[in-house]
Amino acid sequence: MGNQHPSMIRLQEIMKEVKDLSSQVLSFSGLQTDKDYSKLERALTRQLFEIDSVDTENKGEIQRAKRGATHEVQSLLETLQQNVNHPSRVEIERVYLEAQNLVAQEVTPLRGGGGTISDEFVDGIQDVILRLTQIRTGGKVHLRKARYRALTRVCAVQDIIESCMKQQALSLPLSNNTHGSVTKINSIMVDVNKSRGDLIALLMGLNRADSCGRLSRVLTGFLVELDALDVSGNTEVRNYRKQVVEEINGLLKHLDLEGEGDATCRYDLAQNDSIQKIEQIRYTVAQLRSHLLTIEKANELHFKHKAELQGLLTRLDEVSTARNPCIREARRRAVLEVQAVITYIDLMEALRKRAGDTCTEEHPSHKAVWNVLGSLSELQRQVLVFDGKRADKSYKLLEELLTKQLLALDAVDPQGDEMSKIARKQAVRFAQNILSYLDMKTDEWEY
Repeated sequence: MGNQHPSMIRLQEIMKEVKDLSSQVLSFSGLQTDKDYSKLERALTRQLFEIDSVDTENKGEIQRAKRGATHEVQSLLETLQQNVNHPSRVEIERVYLEAQNLVAQEVTPLRGGGGTISDEFVDGIQDVILRLTQIRTGGKVHLRKARYRALTRVCAVQDIIESCMKQQALSLPLSNNTHGSVTKINSIMVDVNKSRGDLIALLMGLNRADSCGRLSRVLTGFLVELDALDVSGNTEVRNYRKQVVEEINGLLKHLDLEGEGDATCRYDLAQNDSIQKIEQIRYTVAQLRSHLLTIEKANELHFKHKAELQGLLTRLDEVSTARNPCIREARRRAVLEVQAVITYIDLMEALRKRAGDTCTEEHPSHKAVWNVLGSLSELQRQVLVFDGKRADKSYKLLEELLTKQLLALDAVDPQGDEMSKIARKQAVRFAQNILSYLDMKTDEWEY
């Protein structure tokens, strides 16, 4: 370095700083309105000014190095802008804003210590989670990070709401006359309900004035107060206190989300142990499915693979999701894949038994339902092997044929026969499940 020109040394020093900024740019998952965006933009612009101030003394080597450095910083500025304006990033923010609006309508009564959770709100939150998991990231780090951060917050709200609904179903609170400590526990429970609303608002960015640290101190204070109460002489009150403590601990576990979204292992899941286990199981399912579909005759199946498939469901149930919504969705989809193959085997077995049944006494409506089920079994076989996209003609044909079978079932008149009613209802559910599975295979979801 002692033999290098001072201007070249200065450019190298600048590029070291630019390299540090580069990693921040590539992982930036926020919006143009965020403080971190402005901070990065100013830092890169400052490096441009620093590069521009370097005197090349008309030396070709230094001029080329200066142009290269300028181009690299300008590229980072363009990347930063493209990241925040990427269609998927815009979609993530749009869906998240819908979740914020949904939560804002529901959280006000909770923060007041009252109110109940509506089924519409629960369904709305679930819909938001599914839509977020289906947003394509193309493997881009900043998009995966943005999607994961949005998902963790909405899923945390879902967990809190589910806990709240369970608590509403409990016979709480106890009467103040039950025990001398009940009045205090009831008072704390009211404050916990308010804190639940505060936590939801904080997680969803609806309460900028509050902080995770303050709320954590408040909830921990409740635990200290509860621990100080003497309830040893009354089992009912002791169990009541225990339930309130569990409520508080359930809220505390959601207060660590701020830093969690910054861990690469949380949102970039290619090397995640749970995902690898799920992928291994999916590979085994694919092999079993391929083998089953090569068998021409139903009586050759022997249904020996069904026990193995049930075992795969058990293994999937044991996979840890570590509160990660992307892993949870990956596991859910793998479960549906296994269940689809099991359902195919069940239907083939039922059709085989029916073919060997010599009984001629059968209600015409019941027979009509079985005829549709025979057609559905062949369509399900095609759905299991389908590996295309929704724009494909084969997809549209399968969707049309499945819809026709639903219409055929709708046209079946049970004529008062109870067995035919039940059979038609089950067949309709089966056809709808095949359609849902076909949609799942083509929704281009990625973890």
